[in-house]
Amino acid sequence: MMLEADTLQTSIQKAARLLKQARKAVSLTGAGYSTPSGIPDFRSAHSGLWENNDPLEVASLSTFRFHPKKFFEWFRPLAAQIHAALPNTAHYALAQLEKAGHVVATITQNIDGLHQRAGSEQVFEVHGSLTRLVCTACYTPYAAQEYLEPYLTEAKIPTCPSCAHILKPDVVLFEEQLPFKTWKQAETAVAQSDLLLIAGSSLLVFPTASLPIRALERGIPLIIINKTPTYIDEKADVVIHGDLAEVIPRLALEVLSE
Repeated sequence: MMLEADTLQTSIQKAARLLKQARKAVSLTGAGYSTPSGIPDFRSAHSGLWENNDPLEVASLSTFRFHPKKFFEWFRPLAAQIHAALPNTAHYALAQLEKAGHVVATITQNIDGLHQRAGSEQVFEVHGSLTRLVCTACYTPYAAQEYLEPYLTEAKIPTCPSCAHILKPDVVLFEEQLPFKTWKQAETAVAQSDLLLIAGSSLLVFPTASLPIRALERGIPLIIINKTPTYIDEKADVVIHGDLAEVIPRLALEVLSE
């Protein structure tokens, strides 16, 4: 249920005060951050990507290895949506908060690169990024852009120019571990933070969903902005159930106005 206007403003003001007091605030963002940009999330009723697909059937490492065509056929419409998407007002607002020094880093579960396109610089992509491809045989990395058009328009599966093996999008599939270096950077960011701002994540996917617990164990403030409740709402200092494209820009305006 959305907050009434006066209650929403009060919550935004409280969150803004906490952000102003913080010196090393870190944000944690999930799929809900990019839904205003037209990219579907995974679990929402009637619109989530898992509504009509079993994730282990289409988005697992086993499927990619043994039935790559099936994976690429399923992934193609999502790749097209991500390719067409533009950063929304929440992305730009968070980038403004980083530029002004109120947020030092963003940990994101998203693979779309929209935070960087909006201007955020310190971004830890714990689930990988669609902007990169990696050879499954020689492990050579490639920029995805040059392979994207043939894939989207002709369904051409990308292959390595060096060894001709299939190129895998550098994203974390089911049955895969998170990228070690990026995950350690995310853990360190939370360990050194003095506030955690969670936005657009229902906190259902672990181990990323465990990061707020680490913040609480250190006794730092927790702000949660999401359309639906999370398992840790009752422990947070501020909880706002609302539209990120509206709330985050209003929060940034409140923080940045002196």
